[in-house]
Amino acid sequence: MLLPPLTQGRILSRYKRFFADIELEDGSVVTAHCPNTGSMSGCWQPQAPAQISFSDNPKRKLAWTLERVDMGQGWVGVNTSRTNAVIAEWLAAESIAELAGYAEHRREVKFDIPGHDVKSRLDFLLTGHADQPDMLIEVKNVTLWNGDGCLRFPDAVSDRAKRHLDGLLLAVQQGMRGAILFALNRPEGECFSPADDIDPAYAERLRQVVEQGVEVYAVRIAHTEQALTGSELVPVRP
Repeated sequence: MLLPPLTQGRILSRYKRFFADIELEDGSVVTAHCPNTGSMSGCWQPQAPAQISFSDNPKRKLAWTLERVDMGQGWVGVNTSRTNAVIAEWLAAESIAELAGYAEHRREVKFDIPGHDVKSRLDFLLTGHADQPDMLIEVKNVTLWNGDGCLRFPDAVSDRAKRHLDGLLLAVQQGMRGAILFALNRPEGECFSPADDIDPAYAERLRQVVEQGVEVYAVRIAHTEQALTGSELVPVRP
């Protein structure tokens, strides 16, 4: 997936969840939209190199968007709105053999989950396979790195993420396939594992639904100068 033109800078601060102050190469400071609702633990520190994109849409409150931050080992993708587009390209290219063979891919599919008052959407619905049932896939952007071998999710307690697991399990119980796909959006880490220390309820629920038939995959997202791409499957250690 091609990125828009990027401007170099250094991140000074991230605050109120959706704001980041960026110092540009000429010394000026702009406030960029931070499209990441997580804690961004380990995804930024003052003076870390950053790249931002510009929009001339007059309806936007902030013209700049924080795209990625370099924490010393390469770019960390913090714009979560880019992740599904990368995965969509990988699915279309049938780069994951276990998810290949489906004729149609739909995005942002409504899926009602009994016991949850909030209406849910799951990221992909795959249909039209000659030998496999229809399949629902939920994608999670993963950037939490503690230096211990595995990248982890979530980086904050997330009831919404647990609800998505319930939806995938329901799909399996209804005769469909359901999969959670963790998109590892930074270069470190040799595996994926749930963050038991941050959200033990999510970690336990993930293990439960996997035992009951929900599939789990972890895909590395690689960063080039002007693009993002799926690069490889990474081992999952639930």
